[in-house]
Amino acid sequence: MRKHTMGLLAMAAATTLTLSACAGAEVGGEPEGEESAGGGDTIRIGIKYDQPGLGLQDGDTFTGFDTDVARYVANELGYSEDQIEWVETISANRETALQNDEVDMIFATYSINDERKELIDFAGPYFVAGQDLLVAADNTDITGPEDLEGKNLCSVTGSTSAENIKNDHAEGVQLVERPGYADCATALASGAVDAVTTDDIILAGLAATEQNAGKFKVVGAPFSEERYGVGLPDGSTDTCEKVNAAITKMIEDGTWEELVAANTEGADYTANADLNPPEPDACA
Repeated sequence: MRKHTMGLLAMAAATTLTLSACAGAEVGGEPEGEESAGGGDTIRIGIKYDQPGLGLQDGDTFTGFDTDVARYVANELGYSEDQIEWVETISANRETALQNDEVDMIFATYSINDERKELIDFAGPYFVAGQDLLVAADNTDITGPEDLEGKNLCSVTGSTSAENIKNDHAEGVQLVERPGYADCATALASGAVDAVTTDDIILAGLAATEQNAGKFKVVGAPFSEERYGVGLPDGSTDTCEKVNAAITKMIEDGTWEELVAANTEGADYTANADLNPPEPDACA
């Protein structure tokens, strides 16, 4: 968490009290080697700035499921919303941001995997997504990846989602790359492509935007499993347990379900009930 360093504080009767928070302290200025999940001035939370329905910046406003979950967790850790410092965290830089103390935690469609766990800690998961397809609302021909033979499929430049379909499900699919998912949605609306692919909740967020409302639907046949976790600096076991407790409470009090519904409204989307809501993993 955010580290604080305080100098000498002169007292009235020539008594000097030294207040020092060591370099290894987390939020709240705890001594080195101890963790605190609340009580500091701010908490820095990494999110995406360009994913409608998940993490989206509009001026000074931040919306989406990831940001809403982050607000809930931060509140449980003792931070009000005005104590949150949002930090843009793109996919390629997430581990680096945690390792370089640029953020305290990350909520950014951050899939838990063993390779990443060698570098950082994870709390959660708080959602389990799956790769799926976005098609026109009136499309009845595409019900899964095998139906994409000979069709045009859009994904974001650099993503492996479309290649996975070509390699494993429909060798004859024609791949179309665009800089962002909004560009893929424009191509889908114009008929330039037949489908868009990435994680289902990302597709649902895209379909739920005001400009896309009613135009698209998520097919609802996910064919992968992406467990979204909260990225934490390596060695954050105590904080992980507190975040997991907050996630569990959010699920049990009904807030989780409300947040999913609110951020995918109009997308004709239902989270995979076999995998959601998830139970957080034990903290290592």
